[in-house]
Amino acid sequence: MGVNIDQTLATGANGIYTFRAHGAIYHSIGSLLPRENCRPRYLQMWIVDTDHEVDNRLQENNELRQDLLIKIQNILHQHNPFVNVFRQIGQRQDIPKCKIIIKQQAPNQHQYSLPTASQVAAVIVDNESPENLGSRDIVIQGIDGYLMNIQDIVGYYDPLQYPLLLPYGTYGWDINSRNMDGTRLTCLNYYAYMLQIRENSPTLLLRGARLLKQYVVDNYVKIETQRLRWIRSNQRNIRSELYQGLQDCLDGGENNAGNVGHRIVLPSSFSGSSRDMYQRYQDAMTLVQTYGKPDLMITMTCNPNWSEIKNQLYPGQSPQDRPDLITRIFKSKFEEFKKDIVDRGVLGKVQSYSYVIKYQKRGLPHVHMLIIFQNTDKLQTPDEFDSIVRAEIPSQTEEPNLYEVVIHHMIHGPCGALNPNSPCMRDGKCKKKFPKQFVSHTSRGMDSYPLYRRREGTQVQIYENDQFKVDNGWVVPYNPWLLLKYDCHINVEVCGGIKCVKYIYKYIHKGPDRVALEVHNGHNLDEIQQYVDGRWISAPEALW
Repeated sequence: MGVNIDQTLATGANGIYTFRAHGAIYHSIGSLLPRENCRPRYLQMWIVDTDHEVDNRLQENNELRQDLLIKIQNILHQHNPFVNVFRQIGQRQDIPKCKIIIKQQAPNQHQYSLPTASQVAAVIVDNESPENLGSRDIVIQGIDGYLMNIQDIVGYYDPLQYPLLLPYGTYGWDINSRNMDGTRLTCLNYYAYMLQIRENSPTLLLRGARLLKQYVVDNYVKIETQRLRWIRSNQRNIRSELYQGLQDCLDGGENNAGNVGHRIVLPSSFSGSSRDMYQRYQDAMTLVQTYGKPDLMITMTCNPNWSEIKNQLYPGQSPQDRPDLITRIFKSKFEEFKKDIVDRGVLGKVQSYSYVIKYQKRGLPHVHMLIIFQNTDKLQTPDEFDSIVRAEIPSQTEEPNLYEVVIHHMIHGPCGALNPNSPCMRDGKCKKKFPKQFVSHTSRGMDSYPLYRRREGTQVQIYENDQFKVDNGWVVPYNPWLLLKYDCHINVEVCGGIKCVKYIYKYIHKGPDRVALEVHNGHNLDEIQQYVDGRWISAPEALW
């Protein structure tokens, strides 16, 4: 509790993200005592100089409120058994030689949500050997400077890591958890249950703001890590020998003969793996082979200001504080969106389609969808393009509602000379090639997207303070009906030529976002490690 998270979290624009190291999550706890001439921090506040605990915490951040700190401290001291254990340590004379060993519950104690201190922890001195303890025990060393890991398969992991979300020391999921009928309770089902919205029993978890984001990402990584552990230890059951041959290694880029036959395989049944994405890409290309090139590519992005989200916020919350609502509402909206496109055929009769849900680094979910129409509804001429796609600012007097949503959702940037720091800028130019050129009539273009009609003349000021003015060259192509109904960014593009097909399908099946961490040489080809390295997970993706 009061743990120091070291090298596991990175803060994004709208959320907190966690990285995995070697297929596991880890959080580090510092030493029991502060170093010489240093004030207590993190875990040490519960043990050292407890009379000035509030003052020490106020020094961590000058924006903290003293009255709230005192209130939280009183709740934890009165009800959280872990706090009592840590405070008892400070009364020992031999504390420099102490270790804390937090013992795993016995299998029949998994139902206790408010354990007593004696059931959870014990204070022992250095002459007791931790080697004699069970493999699931956590040993936190003294002041030698070394850090130990908290395992993710024990019930006390959650209350130790999140004392403010679980002030009563409530146990989280562990490997012995059971349902009411005695069957094993999976980690996924447990946390899905914990994060449900209950009208008459609101949970403190959903009021955690940024701490909620850490909680959901942390526990999603726990769920996925368990799956990866099973795959690593069950290579025989997934028939990995089928992928161990010389040709498979050559196809995978392996040029070291010593690694042949030593591959650790991540099968296609694991969603998001390279084999899974490759199979999906091949399936999508088969649709093209059978039904022809896609007619439309649609990108729909979540709008965090949807009324369905804002009406469910607790007082003082912003949409960014509730990734669970963002994910839940976006999924509901997208299901309706699919019905409109596929079942109701609002843009034309659909022959086949494929889509992928993705997540921006800033956390908002979005979907890329490719649509192939039936032969009777194929888009053949520029006039037919115009019947579905527009790329101009509508008249404010004739279409006021459409004007508002286009200005709010479908204006790119501005970038270039108007805003050189825009995220789309690469080497001084917009990678999306905005602003687009003015044209009086839509034309096919050169083996890619058409050149949509963008007539010169309309100018709109969209940033009052900076005096930015945009025109039709900054409009992202859209469909008026979809834009008005869903009130979010929906980019609709006509797929103009066959040369863009492979690029589009590879783009939507490229796999999860990553960040660059380090590059190192290994002796064995480990597909699980390749999947884990640099994996970037946001809170909405974890909740999805």
